[in-house]
Amino acid sequence: MESPNLTIRPEVVIKSCERIDDLQCKGYQIIQNSGMFCFGMDAVLLANYVRFKRGGRYLDLGTGTGIIPILLAAKEYGEGALTREERLAGLNADACRSSHDCIAVDGVTNSDAGVDQQPSGKMADGARFIGIELQPACADMAARSVSLNGLDGLVRIDNGDIKEVSCNYKKASFDIVTSNPPYIKGSHGLENPDAPKNIARHEVHVTLNQVVAAAEYALKPGGSFYMIHKPFRLAEIFECLHEHRLEPKRMQLVHPYIDKEPNMVIVEAVKGGNSMIKIDPPMIVYKAPGVYTEQLLATYEGSAKR
Repeated sequence: MESPNLTIRPEVVIKSCERIDDLQCKGYQIIQNSGMFCFGMDAVLLANYVRFKRGGRYLDLGTGTGIIPILLAAKEYGEGALTREERLAGLNADACRSSHDCIAVDGVTNSDAGVDQQPSGKMADGARFIGIELQPACADMAARSVSLNGLDGLVRIDNGDIKEVSCNYKKASFDIVTSNPPYIKGSHGLENPDAPKNIARHEVHVTLNQVVAAAEYALKPGGSFYMIHKPFRLAEIFECLHEHRLEPKRMQLVHPYIDKEPNMVIVEAVKGGNSMIKIDPPMIVYKAPGVYTEQLLATYEGSAKR
């Protein structure tokens, strides 16, 4: 939902080609550019499917707009989570207490979780929600969305390659890994495979196997990998997960209508888990054209699982 009149923090730059959208979650917002790949319902459903580990570390592979780490950070503590305005007010109060003249300036960036703020352009090392994005322009936009919500120090966006996770992160250092990867194999027929939307939709720069391999490397033993994908690739997904010692434990099919075939599937796999899977009740998106089901609306508005 586009909301042009939402509050903008003074130090966050919004470019002429960008807009601010309301995430319908405790007042949190996100910067988007229609010329790039904008987040869809799949990202929201994936974030809501995550079972949280309090105080855990989270890694989102191919974060795009930063939607998943932002939603996870916003929802982590369920009903007790701070709204965006409460978080920003807290940052300003912290800035006031630490200032000699105690002038509260709207939009001063500070740490959210007891982590000292780093110099401009750098993120605090204590961030627990990290998103990796290959495309520099997308990573920059996602980082500005983090600042827009006062999440600096808690959420960090890294401009990097999923295939290089083993070079840039410590092995087995994350409790939760998420990914909403490209769904379509290859780049056959694409006039511009490197266009931002094509990179997000097609396996141009990263394959399913490479995404799963990165998740296996990053996860602690017993950690969970959450992924949303297309049902027609489910056999391949399970084969790939098993190859990388990630055991499917939960699965939910997403149907556009109750009488239509599913067009998305969400899977949770546990590193080193035993062989047993739970099939959750299906998610039905629409009850009539353009009318969401109560189940879907509860997903948008509700708190995260624990």
